[in-house]
Amino acid sequence: MSAATRHVYVVGQGYRNYDTEGAILAPYGVAGIETTDPDDPGFADALARADALLVREARIDRAVIERAPRLRAIVRYGIGVDNVDLEAARERRIYVANTPGYGVDEVSTHALALLLAVARRVVPRDRSVRAGGPWAIGQDEPMHSLTGRTLGIVGFGAIARAFVAKMAAFAPRRTLVHDPYVTDLPAGLERADVATLCREADLISLHAPLTPETRHLIGAAELASMPPNTILVNTGRGGLVDEAALVEALRAGRPFGAGIDVFEREPFDPSHPLAQLDNVVLSDHTAWYSEASVRELQTRAAEEVARVFAGERPNSWVNPWDD
Repeated sequence: MSAATRHVYVVGQGYRNYDTEGAILAPYGVAGIETTDPDDPGFADALARADALLVREARIDRAVIERAPRLRAIVRYGIGVDNVDLEAARERRIYVANTPGYGVDEVSTHALALLLAVARRVVPRDRSVRAGGPWAIGQDEPMHSLTGRTLGIVGFGAIARAFVAKMAAFAPRRTLVHDPYVTDLPAGLERADVATLCREADLISLHAPLTPETRHLIGAAELASMPPNTILVNTGRGGLVDEAALVEALRAGRPFGAGIDVFEREPFDPSHPLAQLDNVVLSDHTAWYSEASVRELQTRAAEEVARVFAGERPNSWVNPWDD
């Protein structure tokens, strides 16, 4: 393969540089990683040249795929692939792959950080101290211990399992798990449907993928059934929660609070009603990040493209077809 005969584009929001991907893909005729965006005037030209696309949050729908005649691979920097039209890619025999298994420690730690920040009212207390607000408010803003409470987990993959291990320090009284695709629950954990979990858990952490079945899994009815001291944490996908219903529930003080890293629409609109609530801690879809995890992520994504260019199937192929 002669130099610069293949083109790999990062679509949309990306990373500081693409030296890692470039080094891995150079032997396959890729002179360098190029960047584009659906709003760029040159987006159509980029699609016409693209042999592979690397994406984070950009939507790769049927219309995009149909404008990319050379395309052989779409690789997601991350786990969820709800932003990629898997069927349209399958029809064209374009491999779609993701990068599961990275950032397990980072996301589980971030979920714990959000839980602690909400429980201890860290953000509003920080704002008050900086503004010279009332000192030592104590019982004016109640806080509740995390120890000995009932933990609820929705989705039980590697990240959720790591989160449960970290929560063991708080000695949960019970741990309820909802995941219809997992059969190997560790001893001591209880299987529960969503309704039971929301009704009985005090601390709920969401780790499920976004699918048609899980969209708005947590809606008005589920929120209304939660105990008044419940804390909800979402580091999974924004669409797992009906945000409009969550706003109304939080305004009513039930649940106690929420820690949210992912949103139905991203980037997050700072005028969103969630941003006006003191019982919410927000972060910018950053749970996955550490210096180590981004290196791992970029390496694994590029290696999946390299496998396709080498005539192999990706290791994490998510839209399989029959040969």
